[in-house]
Amino acid sequence: MTQKDNINRDNRTTLKKKEDVKRDWFILDAAGKTLGRFASEVSKILRGKHRADFTPSVDSGDGVIVINAEKIHVSGSKRVQKIYRYYTGAMSGLREIPFETMCARNPGYIIERAVWGMMPKSRLAKQQMRRLRVSRDAEHELQAQQPISVTI
Repeated sequence: MTQKDNINRDNRTTLKKKEDVKRDWFILDAAGKTLGRFASEVSKILRGKHRADFTPSVDSGDGVIVINAEKIHVSGSKRVQKIYRYYTGAMSGLREIPFETMCARNPGYIIERAVWGMMPKSRLAKQQMRRLRVSRDAEHELQAQQPISVTI
């Protein structure tokens, strides 16, 4: 056996299989956090990049419960200028909703949309987004998952 064989055997990359994944659930509090910075941390946990055994092609991320979504903070004048747009499919069906209105109507949508923008656009990301739960206030109904409270 040569020295080259020993080097190749010792430096193997371990790839995780989906059967080996053990998922945890984390609670993140959005109160007073900046939207973009908070969404990047949530997407990192959903993808599994916070783990040492991250494999890009395997869904090894954890579940995230976001509480206090209505207390999220945006910097600058985004609170007045930011607009959420969607198209209904009908002629002249473009709808525009300002940030303030969306925050009052559905604050969870704001965080979900920000996190979705930071995920890769693939089938794997859609699976990972299913483990994101957003709650308007401090109450959530996912006690059965035994979530771990984390501060960012």
